[in-house]
Amino acid sequence: MIKKHRITKETDIELELEINGSGKSEINTGIGFFDHMLISLAKHSLMDIKLSCKGDLFIDDHHSVEDCGIVLGSAIKESIYPLKGVERYANSVVVMDEAAVECAMDLSNRAYLVYESKMNEKIGTFDSELIEEFFRALAMNAGITLHIIKLRGTNSHHIAEASFKAFAVAFRRAMSKNERIGTPSTKGVL
Repeated sequence: MIKKHRITKETDIELELEINGSGKSEINTGIGFFDHMLISLAKHSLMDIKLSCKGDLFIDDHHSVEDCGIVLGSAIKESIYPLKGVERYANSVVVMDEAAVECAMDLSNRAYLVYESKMNEKIGTFDSELIEEFFRALAMNAGITLHIIKLRGTNSHHIAEASFKAFAVAFRRAMSKNERIGTPSTKGVL
């Protein structure tokens, strides 16, 4: 289990992360929709996530969402590298009614994000543009090459939730055990 505590002038975040968990979560960011997305991420990735964030929500949700991505990403990085005995590459397509979102990833220890799922509108009171900020912070701090692409969809809630679930399923698959591969790189280390 990895524990992180990050305090800035904008947020105070505490995280406990178990990569090889059962999908349990205790999430409290003060942002209802974001909590819902993180609970889905935990459930479908099979990571156990306990996350508490006290942020400057009187300004907006941006700092809290981005900083949660930073903390979760850094805990993932600490948990998985050096990578050994797992698949490394994975993808998934998750559908929710009319929406379909694909996530492809490489646990490369090289950070990169391609995000083609912009919505630019509110989901309840949540700014949908913050989803990209969360995944950017997570990918950059976890050292994951991450592509999230909306294949189709019109309902922003469905697109957002499919994005988080697609990431979760792809991450679970990338972390699948494969002892035959050893270090999954011709370089010998990731």
